[in-house]
Amino acid sequence: MNLPNYFLADLPPEAKLSPAMITEACQTLKRNRERYLAQRTTHQLVDVLVEVAKAWLHTNNRFRKFALDSSPAETGFSCATLAKGLDNFFRQFTPENFSELLEQELGHARRLDKFIADGNKSHRAAMAVGPELLVHITAGNIPNPVLMSIVLGLLTRSAQFVKCASGSAFLPRLFAHSIYDADPKLGACFEIAAWRGGDAALETALFTEADYVTAMGSDEALAAIRSRLPAHVRFLGYGHRVSFGYVAREVLAGHHLRRVAARVADDVAAWNQLGCLSPHVIYVQSRGEILPEKFAELLADELEQREQTEPRGKLAAEHAAAIASRRGIYEVRAAHSPETQIWHSKNSTAWTVVFEADPRFQMSCLNRFVYVKGVKDLQEMLQSADAVRGKVSTAGIAAPSDQTEALAMQLAQWGVTRVCPLGQMQNPPLAWRHDGRPALGDLVTWTDLEQNV
Repeated sequence: MNLPNYFLADLPPEAKLSPAMITEACQTLKRNRERYLAQRTTHQLVDVLVEVAKAWLHTNNRFRKFALDSSPAETGFSCATLAKGLDNFFRQFTPENFSELLEQELGHARRLDKFIADGNKSHRAAMAVGPELLVHITAGNIPNPVLMSIVLGLLTRSAQFVKCASGSAFLPRLFAHSIYDADPKLGACFEIAAWRGGDAALETALFTEADYVTAMGSDEALAAIRSRLPAHVRFLGYGHRVSFGYVAREVLAGHHLRRVAARVADDVAAWNQLGCLSPHVIYVQSRGEILPEKFAELLADELEQREQTEPRGKLAAEHAAAIASRRGIYEVRAAHSPETQIWHSKNSTAWTVVFEADPRFQMSCLNRFVYVKGVKDLQEMLQSADAVRGKVSTAGIAAPSDQTEALAMQLAQWGVTRVCPLGQMQNPPLAWRHDGRPALGDLVTWTDLEQNV
């Protein structure tokens, strides 16, 4: 597939980025924004995004086909894993979902177009305005957060410079090119580039031109970026987060049982467990019809089936070695104590399930390596997860409907920022408040218009 050599990430390997190139690209983006983007209506922008998403959902779409044909070499994901992740993402792009996002974040779907009266106060109106140049510093784990950042930036009418982690620009590039293909003038308002983090000269040039910087990464990386920003540049950072699941005893019976195990397998397999929304631990309430360790065995069966239909794909040697080493520890423990059990794929590191009686939260080494732990109730689970309190993004739960709100209330008061059904952990809605923050609302500034009464 031949792509136009427009984005900096498309430069040949021998070409070396320079601070002057970064500065020139940013200034060109600002001019293009003024000419092609600033006066677009929200309705027009949503129409383009919806059409682009529909195209990505067609099996014969050239950008989709190129993405799948090039995976796993370019992305590390198997074709099936990538296809499912992209489908779940682009299915969210509907006019109704965009309207919900805009109204939730801004109070009115046209607040980025014009002044809108505040409720019944006809003498006061407000309008939201996006930054002129929005810079995104992205992590390399999974593509959806990067693609969503581009979408939010378009809605705020911002020129955008997306700096990808080294080796992770492939899917953002394809998405950018698909927007360029649908509307070249919009495509001229953002730039995709990639280089190894820590290049002070390039990043100084980039930050000097920016009005707003968003960043994803470790807490240490975010602190380093923030310290280098000019005083006038606003900053929004998304740091390291973890997630877990909880299965209530009432669903550990009958036809519910296999369904719950399948949904947990969906969450573990999605994006190979690499996102912040992926579960490290599944807590299973004890005193149900089956023991937590039996649920772990059922989950192992489900992950084995996933490997047939949605294989994980190959890993870099160091990641495979980390899984093998971790497995070795638990195999020794399992040989000496019934309080530890382990199930795993044969002749590969494709999936691993470890049951431990010790309920303390345990960080997974990811890539479909998950812990199952028994607890007497949600309160014991939260006590056991105290080490990651304040760092938990999502809790996936399986419980009777009449218990769901009470469980969610406990989780919210403890600090979890998203509660969802198991099976949907890596598939948040378009209007999801990322880490409990208004993802679109945080990007804008407000202008109030007060008139004579």
